[in-house]
Amino acid sequence: MNEKEFSMKEAIVFSQRIAQLSKALWKSIEKDWQQWIKPFDLNINEHHILWIAYHLNGASISDVAKFGVMHVSTAFNFSKKLEERGFLEFSKKESDKRNTYIKLTTKGENILLSLLETYEPSNNTTFSGALPLRNLYGKFPEFIEMMTIVRNIYGDDFMKIFEKAFTNIDNDFVEENRKLRKKDTVINETL
Repeated sequence: MNEKEFSMKEAIVFSQRIAQLSKALWKSIEKDWQQWIKPFDLNINEHHILWIAYHLNGASISDVAKFGVMHVSTAFNFSKKLEERGFLEFSKKESDKRNTYIKLTTKGENILLSLLETYEPSNNTTFSGALPLRNLYGKFPEFIEMMTIVRNIYGDDFMKIFEKAFTNIDNDFVEENRKLRKKDTVINETL
């Protein structure tokens, strides 16, 4: 890092600005997220693990920790709770006995798909906060600078998984009557 390229004042202002904005935004996101998943008796870590397991389709606990931005023990413990509830299956691969892998069960996929169907934009303050920008510019903010910062911190693999989840939504889901539904799939009523 070349210190001549920036001043200390510039560095502290940037660091504190991003810290304060991130904290304020996270508080809103956390509240919205908890309210959305509460009827399904899930917490944020459990929902995030289900989301990752769905999009990676056979993720290792290490992958879950990495892409869920959580400690390996947190990923394992919450995955274990999800397994006990019948939402995940644990396995080992013949070629890799060291790592534990998780996969969604039908019940786990059904709860995740049901969550997607119950998403209500008007209950999401972050979405509501961004809506005036969409109305003004015709699209939501793209976060390219923020994504570059995250890429520089967590690497290209993290961003590939990040983008894969949204590509999966584009490719695997349709909107019917303002609800998301998985293409060519009927959700079983076995929740």
